[in-house]
Amino acid sequence: GWGSVPVARGFPDVTGQGADNLPFPRKTGTDDLLRHILKTIILGQMLSLFICGTAVTSQYLAEQYQVNTPMFQSFINYSLLLLIYTAMLAFRTGSDSLWQILKQRWWKYIILGLADVEANYMIVKAYQYTTLTSVQLLDCFGIPVLMALSWFILRARYRLIHFLAVAVCLLGVGTMVGADILAGRQDNEGSDVVIGDVLVLLGASLYAISNVSEEYIVKNLSRVEFLGMVGLFGTIISGLQL
Repeated sequence: GWGSVPVARGFPDVTGQGADNLPFPRKTGTDDLLRHILKTIILGQMLSLFICGTAVTSQYLAEQYQVNTPMFQSFINYSLLLLIYTAMLAFRTGSDSLWQILKQRWWKYIILGLADVEANYMIVKAYQYTTLTSVQLLDCFGIPVLMALSWFILRARYRLIHFLAVAVCLLGVGTMVGADILAGRQDNEGSDVVIGDVLVLLGASLYAISNVSEEYIVKNLSRVEFLGMVGLFGTIISGLQL
């Protein structure tokens, strides 16, 4: 017979032999990891931009027009989730249907919805008492709370650098609260500023509970289920508090 046809170095193997000599480098896991990191950073920055826009708008409405509707703002968001994602669950059949989810986990989603609704309410309410800068900085208090919850619930483990970062975060929170108190005393608004700071800290803690629950549900169940259930119970709870 003719035997194997030799493959020239640097040219593709049209015979199906010598696949390792392809002129293009194989796709490595490093490329996928880098792409995943970049995607996470970009999406995170976009999310931060939207959150900043919400914060600035809430502060502007409270200061310029005395429009203080923290629960109504949340009600609109939850209603949109209800119309989209809860409706998607309603059209499902089987174990992923809306009825089956409610039968199995309804009380868990009530707790989750309550935490998420009250977190949004407290953060938006805080703009009536303290400054935009204070709200945004003190909101970082949710990071150590989230890490603690992730440690026990999600079994996440952290390195020393993470705990050092949390210590710096807590130091900054304490410094910010102290600065607000001193500034409030000079303007004779000390009690109002403290109320605003406390609302932010409580809201950040509830946000941490909601975020940890979100990660668990999205990874183990589905994104649609989380958004649909939060939309359903968030609309009900926020609607009752209007």
